Amino acid sequence: MADHKCLTIPSTRSKRKILRRKTSYQQKMMKFSSLLVLFFIFPIALAQLRVGFYSRSCPQAETIVRNLVRQRFGVDPTVTAALLRMHFHDCFVRGCDASLLIDSTNSEKTAGPNGSVREFDLIDRIKAQLEAACPSTVSCADIITLATRDSVALAGGPSYSIPTGRRDGLVSNNVDVALPGPTISVAGAVSLFTNKGMNVFDAVALLGAHTVGQGNCGLFNDRITNFQGTGRPDPSMDPALVSSLRNTCRNSASAALDQSTPLRFDNQFFKQLRKRRGVMQVDQRLATDRQTRGVVARYANNNAFFKRQFVRAMIKMGAVDVLTGRAGEIRRNCRRFN
Repeated sequence: MADHKCLTIPSTRSKRKILRRKTSYQQKMMKFSSLLVLFFIFPIALAQLRVGFYSRSCPQAETIVRNLVRQRFGVDPTVTAALLRMHFHDCFVRGCDASLLIDSTNSEKTAGPNGSVREFDLIDRIKAQLEAACPSTVSCADIITLATRDSVALAGGPSYSIPTGRRDGLVSNNVDVALPGPTISVAGAVSLFTNKGMNVFDAVALLGAHTVGQGNCGLFNDRITNFQGTGRPDPSMDPALVSSLRNTCRNSASAALDQSTPLRFDNQFFKQLRKRRGVMQVDQRLATDRQTRGVVARYANNNAFFKRQFVRAMIKMGAVDVLTGRAGEIRRNCRRFN
């Protein structure tokens, strides 16, 4: 007789074990997939940067930066806005590589949008002290990043650790500079950030740096005098703000972008936007555009949340297209290539 193989029907307990194993496997695969997504999407994962990069090679590096920034802030608290602008303008052209600092007839520094960037002398002073303490060790790109971080804390913003280990770029051309203007659409502004690996929350948080910013009157003069050729102010702007800005611009070339606490790093900027008190057109649009108005509301209602998101966004921005390892160089003078 031929042998008959018995069929075993799994018990309920066995089925549960099989199901648990299957679920565990699926969860592991989902985690692995998430790690792959993080690895390929976020620049910080590829940047080879780390907190405390100079802890052995130049242990006093961050202290030197912090002390000199504090001294400068004591003389001129608008240094926070200046360094935030410098950091943004550097990172969004060829990445965070200090290419903005190069002096030459055709460098990024000579491009129109960078005419308002300042505090190059502060970066020079920091670099001189670092070279005396640790020659050819700390990059100019890291100096910008650390100085910006420290200035934000001095203005009442968050104090945070940021990865370092950037190296300085070897190229600086004014034709590469393409930065957003004050009338850019929200979609255009958000796209600029998403192309650099950031999201809407990051974009709005970084634009929130305008809480300590100053704007040249020429950049918004049409909004308070002759909006789009109508001969009238921008109807989306609070009339009281229109009157205030007209008075300011009669006596000064610039005005605070946050009319509530102009030297304090806080979420008042977003509260002002919700009251139609945005000075720059792109800022005011953030409060009404479908893509960003919810984020503006959340930041306006929660100062701590805004600051946390700002830190995350700054860490992401600080890792945009950075040079690490043997790429680039460590400049001895931030204004020229070695």
